[in-house]
Amino acid sequence: MDKRWNLDVLYTSFDSAELASDLEAFISGIDEAMTLIDSIKVSNEDAPQKLLEFLRKSDDFADMVSNIYSYAALTYQVDTNNMKAAKLVEKIEGHLSKVSLIESKVIALLKDVDDLDGFIKKADGLEDYRYHLVSNKKAASHLLSSEEELLLAEMKTTGSQAWVKLQDSIVSTLTGEFEGVEQTLTVLRSKAYEADASVRKAAFEAELKAYEKKDKESAACLNAIKGEVITVAKKRGYTSPIAMTLETSRMDNETLDAMISAIEEYLPSFRKYISKKAELLGHKNGLPWYDLFAPVGDVEMRYEYDEARDFVIKQFTSFSDQLGDFATHAFDTDWIDPFPREGKVAGAFCANLHGIKESRVMSNFTGSFNDMTTLAHELGHGYHGECLKNTLATNSDYPMPLAETASIFCETIVFNAALKDATKEEAMVILENELLGATQVIVDIYSRYLFETELFEKRKSASLSVDELKEAMTNAQKKAYGDSLDPTTLHPYMWMCKPHYYYAERNFYNFPYAFGLLFAKGLYALYQKDAASFVPKYNDLLLATGCNSIHDVLKIVDIDSHQPDFFKESLAIIKTGIDKFCES
Repeated sequence: MDKRWNLDVLYTSFDSAELASDLEAFISGIDEAMTLIDSIKVSNEDAPQKLLEFLRKSDDFADMVSNIYSYAALTYQVDTNNMKAAKLVEKIEGHLSKVSLIESKVIALLKDVDDLDGFIKKADGLEDYRYHLVSNKKAASHLLSSEEELLLAEMKTTGSQAWVKLQDSIVSTLTGEFEGVEQTLTVLRSKAYEADASVRKAAFEAELKAYEKKDKESAACLNAIKGEVITVAKKRGYTSPIAMTLETSRMDNETLDAMISAIEEYLPSFRKYISKKAELLGHKNGLPWYDLFAPVGDVEMRYEYDEARDFVIKQFTSFSDQLGDFATHAFDTDWIDPFPREGKVAGAFCANLHGIKESRVMSNFTGSFNDMTTLAHELGHGYHGECLKNTLATNSDYPMPLAETASIFCETIVFNAALKDATKEEAMVILENELLGATQVIVDIYSRYLFETELFEKRKSASLSVDELKEAMTNAQKKAYGDSLDPTTLHPYMWMCKPHYYYAERNFYNFPYAFGLLFAKGLYALYQKDAASFVPKYNDLLLATGCNSIHDVLKIVDIDSHQPDFFKESLAIIKTGIDKFCES
């Protein structure tokens, strides 16, 4: 079956007149936007109206740029040999430094507005942009001069962005010898799911040896990127990189602290699950790292693509007709590129295309149970976009901690339905897969959070050596996993294989995953208590994610994010599954 997504609604080809016209409009539009924002003087009476005009044009411009970039990027993701796509992506990225400068000019303008409420009231329509105007006004205190902002944006191309490209090249070309053949890291890491224990162990050992070939180069990349982040955060007046991340994530310290304290309280339960898995696999000194993803049980659940499609649609419809209709439309109108093929990247993702009010889902479906739940997960992202499609482009962008809300919620719908219909043997496999995923998102993410915290702290004074990075990583793993893991088989090179550490614009790309899981699990528990009243609240909540703080979004469903109770209730749900697994 050769099903592929259809991108014709964006453009029919890289040589199309429409694409050429939009690309020209994109390049000229940057200069026009620059001229318009420079013409606005806060002291002038027409400033509010001119800012409204600028914001509306910016929304149209953002949708157009999204269309161009998405067409190129999505084409490249499923065909990495397409050089036209690759070159267009690079061309667009080459102009984004000027776009960043324009955004900083908006912030600078708002810095000079003394009475923002009064300013907003002077132009009908500015109220629609209130949240982002208020946020940008707050961000103004961290703004540099126009010259510094432009210099910083331009230097990133030869700074952190260049280091990221080097790291990507290192990891993508690194190989290790396995069964007499050089294999890529992707292949070696995939062996962690094999049924044969000797294969898992040998692949893990080959993986670790592979990292040794380029660990000094990767350490240089990581130190350079984190050094840049520390410098930028300090220059902007943030107390730390985590403070900068929290502000851009629309999360406050109280929410993060509440979640982390709840996680720390429930770590013993996750360790109980890991220890039980070690016992089932015949280990006496804790679970070796290479067996974290080992399958448990002899049942292999397989699905044809159409079976998975029908199951997902059925379960989505059981939640609401709106969700079921969305999934049906996505499957029937070729929004999904489901199967692996040569030249297509690994993994899965969803791209919400606000400019055309649609989404596109990429997966690499091979028929496993995880492949089916992955479809549900990515379609959840698409439904999030569906709820926001009629908002302004400005109000359709939600922060990372809320990005996994709808995806995990939809995945949970399908998981619970499959568990309900499963045989005893199948239920064991499904439950273990669920606990494995939750453990990664809670325990391993916690270890990554600890590692990155220590990395930033030590990087303030000097670069870290390979040995120091390895020690920091294993110490974080010991603190998170406790004695449930075999201490002789930890993974000291997780800082090399996880690309998130190298994102200069997205530091601490870890705790948002934990937040997303716990928030979605808690929401599902609310749904189970009162489905009739929850469904409309759920849609309102997703709609609110684009123009509210996390604390205010949670208030919609009567949750106080500053209290650990909600997070503990979500963790207690996972603990119930752990207890059931350990008793089996």
